[in-house]
Amino acid sequence: MVKKINDFLSGLPMTLLGAVFLAASFVLPRAGVSLPIDPAWVTVVISGIPLLYLAVWRVIHNPGISKISSALLIVIAMFAAIGIGDLFAAGEVAFIMAIGALLEDATTNRAKKGLKKLISLAPAQGRRIRDGKEELVPANQIRQGDVLRILPGETIPVDGTILSGETSVDQSIMTGESLPVDKGVGEEVFCGTINRFGSIDITATKVGEDSSLQKLIRMVQEAEEKQAPMQRIADKAASWLVPVALLIAILAYVFTRNIVTAVTVLVVFCPCALVLATPTAIMAAIGQATKHGVIIKSGEALEKMGKVDTITFDKTGTLTCGRLEVSDVLSFEESLTEEELLTLAASAEARSEHPLGKAIAARAREENLPLQESQNFRMTAGRGICAEVSGRSLLCGNETFLLENGAVIDAAIHGALEKLRLEGKASILVAEGGRCIGAIALSDVLRPEARDMVSRLEAMHTRAVLLTGDNRKTADYFAKQVGISEVRAQLLPEEKVGSIEALRAAGRKVCMIGDGVNDAPALKTADVGVAMGCMGSDIAVEAADIALMGDDLSQIPYLKRLADATVKTIKVSITLSMCINFFAIIASLLELLNPTTGALVHNAGSCFVVLIAALLYDRKFE
Repeated sequence: MVKKINDFLSGLPMTLLGAVFLAASFVLPRAGVSLPIDPAWVTVVISGIPLLYLAVWRVIHNPGISKISSALLIVIAMFAAIGIGDLFAAGEVAFIMAIGALLEDATTNRAKKGLKKLISLAPAQGRRIRDGKEELVPANQIRQGDVLRILPGETIPVDGTILSGETSVDQSIMTGESLPVDKGVGEEVFCGTINRFGSIDITATKVGEDSSLQKLIRMVQEAEEKQAPMQRIADKAASWLVPVALLIAILAYVFTRNIVTAVTVLVVFCPCALVLATPTAIMAAIGQATKHGVIIKSGEALEKMGKVDTITFDKTGTLTCGRLEVSDVLSFEESLTEEELLTLAASAEARSEHPLGKAIAARAREENLPLQESQNFRMTAGRGICAEVSGRSLLCGNETFLLENGAVIDAAIHGALEKLRLEGKASILVAEGGRCIGAIALSDVLRPEARDMVSRLEAMHTRAVLLTGDNRKTADYFAKQVGISEVRAQLLPEEKVGSIEALRAAGRKVCMIGDGVNDAPALKTADVGVAMGCMGSDIAVEAADIALMGDDLSQIPYLKRLADATVKTIKVSITLSMCINFFAIIASLLELLNPTTGALVHNAGSCFVVLIAALLYDRKFE
C-alpha cells in the first residue's frame, strides 16, 4: 500500500499538480493574495513523501555507509527549510528532485526501448508440421528437431535451418542490417526475425531460452543491472557528502548565527547531479548501442572501452568472412583454358568432403559449368584425391601427394605456388599423366569494410594488432590488406592470451575482438572482450563483454566513439555538478543565496546535467 501511494505521488500527473501549487506559493503573495495555508504544503506532501520513503528505505535496507544517501540529505534540507518557515524552498527542493527523477526514468525508458522491442518480438506460436499436417502450437511447446513452416510475413519462432524453400529474412533486430537477407536451403534463420517473401520449412535447432532472441534479451537485461565504476564512485560520493554537508552547515551556523545560511548550505549541497547524471549516461549509451545491434553487457565494459588504446583482432571470421573461395585458376598448359581446368577439377572434387574440394565444386556450380560424373574416386586424407573424369585420370591435391604419385613439378610451377603462398592462399594442384596441368588457389574472403575500419581506428589514436593461429605469410598478407602493421602469427589459444597479457603489462588498455571458441580465453583476458556476430560461437559470446549482433566491422569505430563520448559525458557531468556545488556553497556562506534561490540554482543545474547525459541516446556517431 505504501509503495502504491509512493508510486502514485511520484508520477508525472501528481508532480505537475505539485508544480501548480508551488507556482501559486510564489505568485500569490507577490500579487497581494493572502491564504490561510501556504500552497507549497501541497508540493511538500506530493514530492516530499516519495523522497522521504526513498531515504528511509535506503537507511533500512542498504548496507554500511550506503545507508547515507543523497535522498537523506535532501530530506534533511527539506525539513530544515520547513523548520525556518520557508515552505517554498522546502517544496522546491522536493519538486525539482522529483523532476530529476522523472527525467532519469524517461531517459531510462527510452534506453530500454530496444529491449522492449526485443521482448515484443518473441513469437507466441509456430506452425509445426507433423505427419504432413500443419498445426499451430505455442512457441514454448516447440522442441529441437521439429519441422516448422514459416509463411511470408510471419515471425520465425525459433532458431533453425532451412529444409526447403527460398526467401528473404528481415534480421534488423538481430544484426542491424537495413536490408532483408536472402536465405536458401541449408542456411540458418533466427528467432524473432521476420520472413518477408517466400514460404520456407525449417528444422528447429535452438528453442526456448537457447534461441538467439532470448539470449539477446538476457544480455540486455544483465547490462541494465550492472553498474560502471564511475557510477559506484558517484554512489559512494553521495554517502560521504551527507556528513560533510551537515558539518559545514553546523559550522556556518556557529560562525554566522544565521540559521537561514545553514539551511541554504544543506539545500545547495544536495548531490543531485552527481547521482543522476552517471546512470543516465550509461543507460542512454547502452540503449543507443542496442539500436545499432551492439549489446553492451555492463556499464563497466562501456567505461573500459572508452579507455582502450589497443584493439587486437582474430583473423578468421573476424577480419575475414571465415569461408574459402576460389581466387585464382592457373593453367600450366596452353591447350587448357582456365574454365576447362576448373571444370575438370570440380568434376573430380564433386564427391570430396574436404572444404577445399567443396569450395572448388561450389565455384564451378556458381559459374554454371557442366560438371561430369567422376569414376574410381579415391581420397587420401590430408593429401588429395584421385578420379577419372571423361576418361582422363586426374590427381588433385598438394605437392607431396602429386610427387608421391609420380607427377613432375618444375621450377616455374614452384614459383607460381610461392607467389600464391605469399598472398596467403591455399593451392590445389591438378595433374594428369604425370604432368601438373594447373593449380587452383583458394583464399579466405576479407571483409570489405575491414580496411576502412582500421583506418578510422588509427584516426582515433587506437592501435590495431592481428593475433592469429595462421602461418606467418598468410597473416602478413591479410594484415597488409587491411593496414595492420603489428602481427603475431601461429598462435595457440594460450599464446593469444600471453600476447594480450604482454600488451597490458606494457601499459596498454586492450580490447580483443574474436568470434570462435578458441578466442574465448583471450576475450576474457583482455580489458574488454568483443564477440563478432552473436550468431557465432555461444562460448565466445558468453566470454565477451560486448557482442556485435551482426558481422559488420564498421560497428567497431562506432562502439569506440560511443564509449569515448560516454566517458567524456560522465566526467563532464561529475565536474559540472561539483563546480555547481562549490560555487553555490560559497554564495550561501556569503549570504548571496537563501534556501529558495539556492534550491533553484542547484537543482536546475542537476536537471541540466541529466539532460546532457540523455542526449547520448539520439546522438549521431558517423
